[in-house]
Amino acid sequence: MHVLFRIVYSARAVERVNVTLDDELAHKLLRLAERMHVQPGTVARSLLARALDDADPDPRNIVDLLDGIDGAYERAQLGLQDAQAGRSVALDEL
Repeated sequence: MHVLFRIVYSARAVERVNVTLDDELAHKLLRLAERMHVQPGTVARSLLARALDDADPDPRNIVDLLDGIDGAYERAQLGLQDAQAGRSVALDEL
């Protein structure tokens, strides 16, 4: 399942965040949405907003947050290897 979030963080700016859920989490989100009689994206936005509200922005805790993401370190290492091998695009080229 792919969930699209629209997060408004100023009067003029809208940020889109694409989130892909594994089958188990997607099924759980769908069950929650059905029980609440709302669209899955509505539940997902609410859950994300709550998680962001509860997140501690203290830099000392960011490592713990990142360590809690399965495969994050490995994906970061792959990204570093891609960049070193020239398989990346500079931000100003986007």
